Amino acid sequence: MTDTPTSSAKTPPGISLRNVSWAVLIFVTLYVCYFSHLGALGLVGPDEPRYAWIARDMAESGDWVTPRLYGKPWFEKPVLYYWGAALSFKLFGVSEVTARLPSALAALLATLALAWLALRMEGWETARWLLVLLPSSVGMIGFSHAAAPDMAFAAALTVAMVCAAAALGMVNTQIPRYLSLLLFGFFLGAAVLAKGPAAVILAGGAMLLWTAFTKRWRDSLILFHPMAVGAFLVTALPWYILCAQRNPGFLRVFIIEHNFNRFLTPEFRHIQPFWYYLPITIVALLPWAMWLEWFCFRKARAARPQPEQSQTLYMAAWGLFPVLFFSLSKSKLPGYILPVVPPLLFLIASAAARTQKSRHAFPRYAAGSAGILYLIAAGWALFSKAKINGSLVAIFVVIAIVGGLSVICLAAVCKTPTALIGAVLTMLLLLTLGYVGAGKLDAGISARVCAAQIRAPDIARAYSFKLQRGWGYQLDFYLHREITEWSAGVPGEALVITTEKGLGELKNSAEIIAVISELSAHAEIVKVRPLARDFAGGGKPQ
Repeated sequence: MTDTPTSSAKTPPGISLRNVSWAVLIFVTLYVCYFSHLGALGLVGPDEPRYAWIARDMAESGDWVTPRLYGKPWFEKPVLYYWGAALSFKLFGVSEVTARLPSALAALLATLALAWLALRMEGWETARWLLVLLPSSVGMIGFSHAAAPDMAFAAALTVAMVCAAAALGMVNTQIPRYLSLLLFGFFLGAAVLAKGPAAVILAGGAMLLWTAFTKRWRDSLILFHPMAVGAFLVTALPWYILCAQRNPGFLRVFIIEHNFNRFLTPEFRHIQPFWYYLPITIVALLPWAMWLEWFCFRKARAARPQPEQSQTLYMAAWGLFPVLFFSLSKSKLPGYILPVVPPLLFLIASAAARTQKSRHAFPRYAAGSAGILYLIAAGWALFSKAKINGSLVAIFVVIAIVGGLSVICLAAVCKTPTALIGAVLTMLLLLTLGYVGAGKLDAGISARVCAAQIRAPDIARAYSFKLQRGWGYQLDFYLHREITEWSAGVPGEALVITTEKGLGELKNSAEIIAVISELSAHAEIVKVRPLARDFAGGGKPQ
């Protein structure tokens, strides 16, 4: 049986129970994976509250050019995420949901753009599978729920590469080439506004790798068309020019310190081994990562028409180059690798569409691997020491076991498409329970609950003591002021947020007047005043 899609696969589907079911599944998948429970957790880590603070400052101050943290210019990242979150705050109010909404919308945009490319390249089956497999991957779920620039960057780069494929003539489309070039330049410029010059390097490197494989050097020059270059410059340059004019140190701080130094030196201390992004990429593609084996060991040996081979190499180059590039960096963070997830999931969706009726053993193993992962997740939940509601854990374990075994059994009897759909449905159920469980753990993960315990009149007298760095930034955001570290030199009574360990140290220099709240090991709120100590003259410190 051939793996090549038939021409009928590219004709629009009619109205039928099967197609309506697919539409419902796609809608539910997109909603649950990208938009459901965006506010289940408060802002976490040090990055989310900092980015949200800067966006809120933009919305409040009306200065849409200079990102500011605590009133001072902050040039770690460009401005695209801040614009999106600030606009979201203005339209819908300040909350975790509105802080993360730009990332969710960016993920949806990237998914729809890539699904359009799948439809034009390979037909409805591949497009359908992409619309359920890409959103339900770990990488897309995680970063679509993050108040950070990573998803905006990956989405803009994805749309730019989709437009580049159209401009290069890889798909049959009625869209004029000049429009594809304009959109390529616009979205590449947007990616530069999201994270900086890395966008040009990743897009250019992927194109260079593709042309090296295909020898289509002359064709690739179309991307340097004046329309594409002009759209790129008009999109990206104005903000950089304005920001540099208003802030003389901007280019040095952003370009040199946060781009070149971050890549070339271990200055930012995110030091990882060279192979770090290989397991990170696999994790980001879960639970569908095993399908990539089809391209590595089966399709690579298969004889294919030149256009199809060129398309596959384009996706492979797009997915491979960021891994190679960021593996050379001295500073490595998981979010850097997010741009590889869309093209690699495109290849995975292609494999799912092409092999769903195959009797070969590989599709069964690949589909069954998701079931094995669910059984592992059930074991983790069963023996985890996390303090989660017992009934939620029990439901999670039952769904993971039943879903995992069902997927494995369906795969074993050669029901690969049904097994895959079962794996997607199981993922959606487990994900929904995970959102609810995360909400139950909010007090130990985020400072949101802690900040809500502090009344407005007490905020001015609030201090931190020995808090984790991330919790400090979170409190700053929620209390809308920079919370400083308490010391014995602070006169009078004060409200101190500390940890269980910090509380023991605090007792050495402060009298605990009252314990306001004991939320978790990460946060206790106490009212204190400095200890009165005797001095040589018998007096007390003033």
